[in-house]
Amino acid sequence: MTENGKSDNFQAGDSLLDDILLSQVDGIGSLTYHRLIEHFGNSTAILNASQRELESFDFLKSAVASRIVSARKLIDPNLIMELCKRESIDIIPIYDKRYPEQLKTITDPPYLLYVRGNLLSKDSFSIAVVGTRRISSYGERQTHRLTSAISKAGFTIISGLALGVDGHAHRAAINAGGRTIAVLGSGIMQVYPPEHIGLANQIIESGGAVISEYSPLTRSTKWTFPQRNRIVCGLALGVVVVEAPLKSGAMISARLASEQGRDIFAVPGSIESELSKGCNQLIRDGAYLIDSVDDILNVLGPMRKPVSLLDSDKLIRRPNEILLNEIEREVLSHVGETSSSLDSIVSATGFSTTQVLAALCSLEDKMIIRQLNPISVARL
Repeated sequence: MTENGKSDNFQAGDSLLDDILLSQVDGIGSLTYHRLIEHFGNSTAILNASQRELESFDFLKSAVASRIVSARKLIDPNLIMELCKRESIDIIPIYDKRYPEQLKTITDPPYLLYVRGNLLSKDSFSIAVVGTRRISSYGERQTHRLTSAISKAGFTIISGLALGVDGHAHRAAINAGGRTIAVLGSGIMQVYPPEHIGLANQIIESGGAVISEYSPLTRSTKWTFPQRNRIVCGLALGVVVVEAPLKSGAMISARLASEQGRDIFAVPGSIESELSKGCNQLIRDGAYLIDSVDDILNVLGPMRKPVSLLDSDKLIRRPNEILLNEIEREVLSHVGETSSSLDSIVSATGFSTTQVLAALCSLEDKMIIRQLNPISVARL
């Protein structure tokens, strides 16, 4: 284990090498990988399978099966392993404990992540900010205003390092002193667009991360960016769309977020602006209209796992807990998972009965606790 808590994946042995090898076989995407894993259990077993066995799967083309069978003779995963070690790129397979738990919940999570920088457990407390590359001055203002507020509330900002909204969101998070993660549609050593190579370095230097499912030297294509968008959304609790034409990558992200069960927040814009037509359409279709970070905090439900934010040792179970005042926080800290009586909370906090009742009503309105009977409550 290294000083920053990373395991030395470069000594992970044949298992990781076979994961890398399989990822380089043309025709093996994340969906195909997971379907094969359901049958074989791991990459090594897949690579050791016979042509006949592989061809028995109707979702696997004969040519792909042939490439799997011959992969060990044609591809050397040690070259990628050595390159990553030399360039300080971490490799995190899906079974690694550092792999983001939130990302595992989507239909087709990448089975390998290449990472420069650090992924933290608190990154499950994340919001994605996406939008058009052709950002307007209005879009710039709203991206910086909202992203700064979201970042200062404790969220990690996720975006795709593209020109326009993405780049402004990453910069706003850095300027606010927060964390941000860029998800690439290319390999980490082929940052696209090249204008954002410096921004990628800033993200890493500020304590964030640049990640990709593609090996380091992979160039972007028109297909890799839509693929990248599922990871941007999959890492986040919700997705904020700032500006988006009706036909755009941001609208693809919104669709993916909806399919993944993520909340969608859209910034309204002028009906005369082509750049706002997508956001206005999303609002008509049921996305949450957003004009402040409070709109996000009041919508998001319970998190899969409680997290401790950097400025507090208390666990956050619902994002809107960070909006609580001092009395509400203290009262909540004495509400148990099963049952806590009004008298016990009054005794533990030292507050008056009136103060505790007011705090409990507020916590119930925010859907953080539930009333069991007139004199006892429990956490949701």
